[in-house]
Parts: sequence; C-alpha cells; structure tokens
Amino acid sequence: MKIFLLGGTKDSINIIEFIKKNYDAYILTTTTTEYGAKLAREGGSDDTIARPLPKDEITELILDGKFDILIDTTHPFAEHITQTSATIAKELKIPYIRFERPTTNFEDIDISHIHFVNSFIEAGKLIDDKFKEGNILHFAGANTMEDVLKYVPTERFYPRILKVPSSLEKCEELKVDPNHIIPMTGAASTDENIELIEKYDASVMITKESGEIGGVIDKIEAANEKDIAVIMIQRPEIKEVDKKDMVSNLDELDYKLKSYF
Repeated sequence: MKIFLLGGTKDSINIIEFIKKNYDAYILTTTTTEYGAKLAREGGSDDTIARPLPKDEITELILDGKFDILIDTTHPFAEHITQTSATIAKELKIPYIRFERPTTNFEDIDISHIHFVNSFIEAGKLIDDKFKEGNILHFAGANTMEDVLKYVPTERFYPRILKVPSSLEKCEELKVDPNHIIPMTGAASTDENIELIEKYDASVMITKESGEIGGVIDKIEAANEKDIAVIMIQRPEIKEVDKKDMVSNLDELDYKLKSYF
C-alpha cells in the first residue's frame, strides 16, 4: 500500500507510527517545514517533502508515484490544503481520508473567559473594541498574525511561534519586535501558560479551537487562573470534504483503511 500523507501535526506522527506498525505500507509525508518533515521521518515516514505544494504538483506526485490513497492529517485550520486535497482525490478517483482531530470538550470547563469568534479579523476587531489595556499573547501561528495586526498595535503583541525562517520573515514583514517573539517547541502546559501570562503582562490570549491535543484546555485553565480573556477562533467547515471520508481517531482510521484494502 502506497500512502500520500499530508502532515505537519502531532496527529500525523501518531498516524504514521500506527500505519507502519500495523500495515505493510510505504508513506510519503509532505509538510510545510523541515521541522515537520524531521518529526515525520522520526515517526517512520519512508520519505518526506518539506515545502508547501501546489495542487498541480500534488496531483503529479500521486500519479507518478502510483499512490493508492491520500490521507490528509493537516491542522483543522489548514482550510486551503484540505479543500485542495479533497478535490484532488475526487479528480483522480482515489480513496481519501481526512483525519479531523476531535473538537474540545467544554462540558467540564469554565468557559466564562472565552469569546468565540469566526476569524482572526474578528479577533483583532474585538481586541480593539474591548481589550485596549495590557498585552496580547498570540497562540495561533505566524500565518494568522496579519489579520490581527490590522487592528492592534505591535507594541502590545507577543506571538508564540516556531522559530523557523518563514515565521521569522513574517514577523519581520509585520514589524513585530524580535524581543516579543516567544519560541514554540510544542504545546505548553497550564503552568507554562501561566508563566507566559505573568511574564508578558497579558490581558488577552488568542488561540484556535484546535482540540485537546493542541493544548486548548491548558490555555483556558491558565487564562481562568490569571483572570484574562481568551479569544477563540472556531473551526472552519470545509464543504469539499464528505463526512463519510472523515475519521477522528485511530480505530476509525483502521476501520476505514481495512475497508479499502
């Protein structure tokens, strides 16, 4: 079985490890960064590509490599690549699986500090309107900073990002103070988030609803402890993906793979 896997998340590493343990499979993993590719190789991926790929190149790679299945394990907010991958699979008539990590279970969590919005533009506008004092912790990646910074000053803005060239270039382009950049090496614990809130005198935190694996609960608990606001961007719904092609855990993935092979 030859698998073309769109990766770059912790989920993708778990999936690579699971497939290599349970199936006779060759996996090519694509990520947008060398860091993501390194993790994929460590997880057992047979080969990796560490750069963003346009639709035509993905199509060509799948056809030339005679891949049997396309698995999309990208971030829940990587809307464009998920739309693209679902479309490619339909055009090539090959099996497609979208791994969508479970949404956060808010049932037993105090959500009184959370303000739910649908976009980073809405987040920026909300801060400009209601949170004019204190600093802003941006826990949502380098590619989402621009929309927020249309409405909030850079002197209040502290992004937690991977220190990779593309992210640092984005910060430079947006005139984010290099001393404001918080290096990211993985999801932070509640205590680590509390330390960041205190260190940077934050009054508000921006994050995505990226599920428990993305550290959302730890962020909320830290914000509750320090009595600061959380602006949470809700997940996009991607109409190109058929619900029957979606799985949210390894058991569902296993069942889906066995139905194809």
